[in-house]
Amino acid sequence: MENYSKLLEFVQNLQPDFAKFYEKGQAAAGTRLRKGLSELKKLSQELRNDVQNVKTSRKETK
Repeated sequence: MENYSKLLEFVQNLQPDFAKFYEKGQAAAGTRLRKGLSELKKLSQELRNDVQNVKTSRKETK
């Protein structure tokens, strides 16, 4: 659950750059946004791996 909270917080922290890029047209915000989305992809993959590990461990205990 901690990883989910971290992921959710990370997405919320991207909001200002979304607004600056799409509403104000700031190119630098687009660069930060792309970098942030790349990091989001990494965090998402970690969460997916964690879910799979938990799922596998639950299967083994049955």
